[in-house]
Amino acid sequence: LDNLYYSLSFFKIMEVLARGIGEASYGKIRVDFITYDFAKGQRGRMITWPYPLVFAALFCCVEVILAQIKYSTPEDVKAGAVIGNVAKDLGLDVGTLKSRRFRIVSGAQGTLFEVNPNNGALYVHENVDREQLCDRNVACLLDLKIVVENPLEVHYVTVEIIDTNDNRPSFAEKEKVIEIAETTLPGARFQLPGARDRDVGVNAVQLYKLSQNDHFHLEIRDRGEDKIPFLVLQRNLDRERKTNHSLILTAMDGGTPPKYANLSLNIKVLDINDNRPVFSQEVYSVTLQENAPLDKTIIKVQATDLDEGINGDVEYTFGGDITSSVLRLFTLDRLTGEIRVIGEIDYETANVYNLDVQASDKGQPPMTTDCRIIIKIQDVNDNKPEIEVTSISSMVPEDSKQGTVVALITVTDADSGLNSKVICHLTENVPFELKPSFKENMYSLVTKESLDRETVSHYDISITATDCGEPPLSTFKKLIIQVSDVNDNFPEFSHNPLELYLTENNAAGVSIFSVSAFDKDCNENAAVSYHILRGGAGRNVMASIVNIHPDSGQITALKSFDFETLKTFQFQVVASDSGTPSLSNNVTVNVFILDQNDNAPVILYPLSSNGSEVTDHSLFALDRYTGQIRTLRSFTETDEAEHKLVILVKDNGNVSLSATATVIVKLVEPKEAFASSDVKSATKDDEDSNVIFYLMITLGAVSVLFLVSIIRIQSMGKRKNKHMWSFLSTASGWHYEIRKPLRTLSLPLQTLCLS
Repeated sequence: LDNLYYSLSFFKIMEVLARGIGEASYGKIRVDFITYDFAKGQRGRMITWPYPLVFAALFCCVEVILAQIKYSTPEDVKAGAVIGNVAKDLGLDVGTLKSRRFRIVSGAQGTLFEVNPNNGALYVHENVDREQLCDRNVACLLDLKIVVENPLEVHYVTVEIIDTNDNRPSFAEKEKVIEIAETTLPGARFQLPGARDRDVGVNAVQLYKLSQNDHFHLEIRDRGEDKIPFLVLQRNLDRERKTNHSLILTAMDGGTPPKYANLSLNIKVLDINDNRPVFSQEVYSVTLQENAPLDKTIIKVQATDLDEGINGDVEYTFGGDITSSVLRLFTLDRLTGEIRVIGEIDYETANVYNLDVQASDKGQPPMTTDCRIIIKIQDVNDNKPEIEVTSISSMVPEDSKQGTVVALITVTDADSGLNSKVICHLTENVPFELKPSFKENMYSLVTKESLDRETVSHYDISITATDCGEPPLSTFKKLIIQVSDVNDNFPEFSHNPLELYLTENNAAGVSIFSVSAFDKDCNENAAVSYHILRGGAGRNVMASIVNIHPDSGQITALKSFDFETLKTFQFQVVASDSGTPSLSNNVTVNVFILDQNDNAPVILYPLSSNGSEVTDHSLFALDRYTGQIRTLRSFTETDEAEHKLVILVKDNGNVSLSATATVIVKLVEPKEAFASSDVKSATKDDEDSNVIFYLMITLGAVSVLFLVSIIRIQSMGKRKNKHMWSFLSTASGWHYEIRKPLRTLSLPLQTLCLS
């Protein structure tokens, strides 16, 4: 710092917001600002450095970090000239400026300057004309807002435009004619037109000089920023000796080198008019409301002249320094001295007007005097506040924490006093709030509640700014905040579990069912894919039975199902979204196989055997539901000894299926039943010799039984006839035999059963 000149410039009291988890507190600190001027001859800059340790402790929890820098630059610098390095002075990482969208977000003034995102330099973008920007204001300060994102920071840069001596003084006219009576006494003063210089400060008009002469000298009256030259008579004039005096009035500014302008003064010496008009007061002050109606009388000035006749008649005119812009607003009645409004008065354009009025009599030569009228413009609340959105995040994630900054808002009002005080609020009930910044009329739009895109996907926020004028004026600004989706919803099935009834003998490879899950999220977070849960032994088997399309949820059977083999099975379908991380949900599918009539009945008992079909339906009857075979009457000698019954069994399917069984009924003597049973138990594949052998045995047994029967009948006499029943099972079928007494041919009704 040895080569720098510095001094304490000013201090500020700053209010700091510190926020923890859900808690907030405010504090105030004083920050001294020091102005550093670098090497002599170079442009100066003022950098506001806060105490590092204090700001490090206080701003660690603040959402938007703010700093303020002041630079100065002369107005005549060319486009492209570097004013200062903002990134370096703010301590920003130059390498991250592009990714953080390092930029100027000011209004029209921002087009004069730009920042280089590669090195952080602030440079002149367009040629700067101080007179066009600030007219003749002493201080010409341009406020720039520089924003960087991630995290969001706003820095204020003030650029002071230093006036350079680029304008020379000028007079409204090239020659001024002044008529002075020869009797005018020394000491008389005559106001001269002042020179105008668009520059300010030392570069404005600082000095007036009068060419060398013996009768006049120059007197300067300092009226604030203006210096009014007066021509003062120092010696009596003698018209007879010299009727005209030619002088040169030179106006010089304070620039280096100075610039100047000349006005020719033509002094005409006239005959006597020894009294000049006199105003009641030298300075008049009046207050006028802006937007005053046209032709409104502001003030009436009056000057008196002690002379008589035309030498005492007074006329009023504006002084030579009145600009054309003032003449478009006010008019002066030459005879009455009334000043009236003829243009639109706007406080925001100018809040005070200084008018010089001259009173001249009609004597020869005329005598004049002057006065100043100060018109103070009173502000009227005629300007609505203006809302400027400096930076806005158009998409806000639905999982944003409370207090997340969504937008920065600046409110301005061109009025003054209470009329410029603005109150901002949100007109609708939304989960956002406005938080004031340390700088007046700047707000941060932050979240105050949790967001849920599935409930509300966007917010139309209306911001109302109302000033404190009477009556108050308001303006509105609408912001559309889109809530971006976060994968916070699981896919959901309408029912769980699901039941599927599937008829057997389905076609393999054909869709049998579909599942569908809905995800409340959107886009990729709502894109659902399906798969069958695998992992266990039973679950892996499902991979060979069913398959599911990952996008449509269509379930396809990989095989044809058989009710007699598999009656029911269960598997789980997993629905997963495409979010990060992916969320999933399961549904259980219970499949029930429905039977079809695809199997014919099988008779297990009795087995079928050879025989001839019974044609006499009057002897036997069959119960169609229980399968019982009954005799309808007693057997007679004319009945066949062997009856073959063919039994037909049918089911009740849509397509009825059937099976048949053969029942052979033989009528034999009681003892022959056993021999017959032995014969029937022989197989058909025996040798012919074995058949003859068994036939001989059978004939012998029949003969023996016949003899025994005769003997028994004779011994029993008139005893009641008895019947014996026997069931013989052979390989070829079931046989039912009835032993019949020789003497009696009638049989009671008996029953045969099939099972």
